[in-house]
Amino acid sequence: METSLLARLAARDRALFLRWALDERSARAWRALLVAVTHAGGVISSVALASLPLLGISPLVRAGWKPMAALVASHLIVQIFKRTVGRPRPSRTLPARAAVAEPDQFSFPSGHAAAAMSIAVVYAVLFPAVAAPVLVAAALVGLTRVFLGVHYPGDVAAGQLIAAATALLVLTQ
Repeated sequence: METSLLARLAARDRALFLRWALDERSARAWRALLVAVTHAGGVISSVALASLPLLGISPLVRAGWKPMAALVASHLIVQIFKRTVGRPRPSRTLPARAAVAEPDQFSFPSGHAAAAMSIAVVYAVLFPAVAAPVLVAAALVGLTRVFLGVHYPGDVAAGQLIAAATALLVLTQ
């Protein structure tokens, strides 16, 4: 019996999630570090990081409106996908518990991963000297979403792809 590509991808995504997500016995310090990193992709941190150029913080002023535009555009696209696809979060379909509050019931794509990556790509392109650390930091935000049990790896990858595409589109304007 041949399984569809989508079904095979979903099965692989679930298997990776179950392997990567923290269990309840995970060290408290490790969990606290992951929670701190994951919040870098949250609303407050994302808006603050995207707003730095608009506040006149040098040398970020030359980035202008682009980090905020990339953040807003990627967020809108992510929300359209979330509401259209309607994939439930892992905690609702697997024997797993989320280690942080889930912002909503939908998993695909990851908004935190998209937020962090959209801002990171803009800053990486405009300030190449910091490209590696900001892109690694954004990637880590995405990974924490899996480790903390709120997203499948595919959700994170999709959010980051949407973010990168959106940021690159904003940068061409």
